[in-house]
Amino acid sequence: MRIVTLCGMGFGSSLTLKMSIDKILSTNGIRAEVIAWDLGSFKGQSADIVVAPSDMKKHLESYSGKVILINNLIDQKEIESKVLPVVRQMLESN
Repeated sequence: MRIVTLCGMGFGSSLTLKMSIDKILSTNGIRAEVIAWDLGSFKGQSADIVVAPSDMKKHLESYSGKVILINNLIDQKEIESKVLPVVRQMLESN
């Protein structure tokens, strides 16, 4: 499974999300490739799940894969409650 975390420019937000997701997956015994990218680098790439700040919604509307939008990047509970069920569902369906 490939999870990409995105931010508009630079890597601050995407790295914050990546570290949170890495911790959540590790705690739950789930292995996945988690990559932090800026939006420009992601164009033309693919991922099973894209996780991004909610203010990036309009930039991801045309993406055909699963997109999870996060309102508060430092709220571990929000990230876990949105990401973990999707990851588990995807693992069960494979």
